[in-house]
Order: sequence, then structure tokens, then C-alpha cells
Amino acid sequence: MSRHSSNVSAAFKLTVLTIAALALPTVCLADDRPFLDRFDTVNLIGSTVPARGDINPYGVAVVPQSVGLLKRGQILVSNFNNTGNQQGTGVTIVELSPDGVLSQFAQIDPAAVAGKCPGVSPVGVGLTTALVVLRRGWVIVGSLPTTDGMPGSMGAGCLIVLNSQGQVVETLHSNGINGPWDMTALDDEDRAWLFVTNVLNGPVTTTFNPGHVDMGTVLRIPLQVPEQGKGIPTPGPITVIGSEFPESADPMALVIGPTGLGLGEDGTLYVADTFNNRIAAIPNALTRKTTAHTGVTVSANGAISDPLGLAIAPNGHIITANGGDGNLVEITPTGVQVAVKTVEPAGAGSLFGIAIVRGGHGVYFVDDADNTLKVFESMGRHLDVRQ
Repeated sequence: MSRHSSNVSAAFKLTVLTIAALALPTVCLADDRPFLDRFDTVNLIGSTVPARGDINPYGVAVVPQSVGLLKRGQILVSNFNNTGNQQGTGVTIVELSPDGVLSQFAQIDPAAVAGKCPGVSPVGVGLTTALVVLRRGWVIVGSLPTTDGMPGSMGAGCLIVLNSQGQVVETLHSNGINGPWDMTALDDEDRAWLFVTNVLNGPVTTTFNPGHVDMGTVLRIPLQVPEQGKGIPTPGPITVIGSEFPESADPMALVIGPTGLGLGEDGTLYVADTFNNRIAAIPNALTRKTTAHTGVTVSANGAISDPLGLAIAPNGHIITANGGDGNLVEITPTGVQVAVKTVEPAGAGSLFGIAIVRGGHGVYFVDDADNTLKVFESMGRHLDVRQ
């Protein structure tokens, strides 16, 4: 593993966990309706634009525990573009309370990761949808940098690890990390497993939509996770658990490839295969030692339209955000599309990252059309950070 930090310790052995207690919020659902059918209102949380002016919010993550600048129940959002609207140049992560109070959690100086995050230039770092917050206060975000916002200048990037004060402490790069586009994690406090989609393998920059190369991957990265102030997260060996996903450069979207990820209770990893307009499943994601290639198709087409963000609802269903039409789509693990909700009437290009509200009381989503964070919830519900 190439990294900016001390030497990597010996790899630790993966063990089978009871995932239900770790991957999903605890919630008691009163009926058997589809998860999305419980909600009827889109409410504005607030702007995601910091003082620096970065725009194009991508990643969304709910803070699980108060540590340092991180407050339990608040929401982190990563910005992909700078104030000049150049893709792959955003450097900020903002933190919003459920009632819309905005603060800046981190502004990453490109100089702090130059040489430790391939492709980063003085222009910016390009923070992607790959964003997780661990219970011990470590924030990990993907970088897919450009120098001019166009596919021809895309760099391999890295995963940037920040402490609970928003300071960069290390980067994870190379060894298969190549254009980290989205990420989810299984968090067991003193250890975690990252699952990362990568969209820059092969000659992507010379292959434009509808042309493509079948080289996108899904990686599993185990981490030993210390408490804040007692070291930094230490990665174990990386395993390729998904491969041959189609990926393509695109002047408007920058790059199209495997995006959203969600881990089911049975250890199945669900992947938004954007190019093929489908949701794929990778079985035994925690323990498998070989690639599942492009996995098994769970559901394709129908209401699915360029799936991007993905999350697992408390009822075990898959929620995906359509890049093509502004809809959230709910899909059972057996592939039945049980609910479709329009949360952004402006449609195509507005949605990206999503996250389940603490307690299962709604869905947070970024709206790239107006650079905001919004929530799909029940009418009149008061969101409380103390939940």
C-alpha cells in the first residue's frame, strides 16, 4: 500500500461479523410499506457552498458519534468543483446541522497531498462521492483530481484521511486505488472495512460515452482504527472483489462508471452500475478472496435511470438516486422496484450522493442543481440532532 504516513503494519485477519448491528441504523418500522412510501415531503436543509465558493456537492455522510469538530447527527458533504465550476478541483468538506447551520469541516490544501495523491495539482483535489465518517472520528474522502475540469487531465487520485479536526493525516493511493468514485464502510470501531468503486482504470480519458472500457473495479480495504490522538488508521491488504465494470470519460459528467455502494445485512455489496443502468450484487463481500467480476444483476432499467448514489434502507431495501431524472428508486434484494419518488423536479444531473437519516426518518440527498442538501421526509417532522 502506498501511503503518506508511517509503515503499514501486518495485515489483520478478516472475521465474519454480525453485520446487522453495524451497518444499519436501529429503527422499528411500524408497517410493511416500502421505505420511501413513508415520506411525502422534500425539505431544504441548507446551502453546501462554503465561503471559498466550492460547488457541485457529491458525497453525503451522517456523523455517527461526536468527536472533535464532528457532531453526532450532523451531515458532511464533499464538494467536487471549485468556484469556477471546474470539475475535479473542489477542496472543501462542509458540515451541516439538520436545521441548516453550515460550517466548514475541512479545506484541503493541494500542497498537503501533492506527491501523495497522484494527479493533484495546485488547482485542486476534486472531492468525490466517496465519503465516510467512522465512529472514532476519522473522515475518509476520495479524490479524483483534474487540472482544468476536463477528462483529459484526470488523475488517479487517492483516499484522503482526515482527523476529527479536519486535518489531513495520510493518503491511501496506488495498489488499485484509481479514480475513487464512491465508498461505503462497515465500521466496527477499532477496525473497519472500506468498499471503494474506481473509474479510471485503462484508457478512460480517450474513450468517450457511448464508447467505454470494461475495467472499473470495486476494492475492499481493511483498516485498523485507533482512537483520535493514538495513531492513524492502518490499512491491510487490498482485495479486488469486483471488476470489469464499464467506465467512460464524458465532457459533461467527467467520467461514468460504477458509483454508489451499499452493504446488506447478509454481506452482499450492492453496486450502482451507472453505465449499464443496473444495480449489481457482489456476494460475500466481507470475506471473498477473488473478484465477482460485475456481480449478479439485481435490477435493471424500469425506473432506474443512470443510478448514482446508493444506500441501504432499514428494511434492507436498496435506495438509489437517479442521475437521469431526479428520482429515488427503492428496490428489494430480489430485484423488485417497489417505489419511485421524484425529489428533484429539475431532473437530470441534480442528484448524486444520498444517506439515510438517523433513525430511518428519511433520506438526505445533495442537489447539484442549486448546491444544497435536502431531505425527503414526513411532512412536519422536526429533525433533532439528539436522535
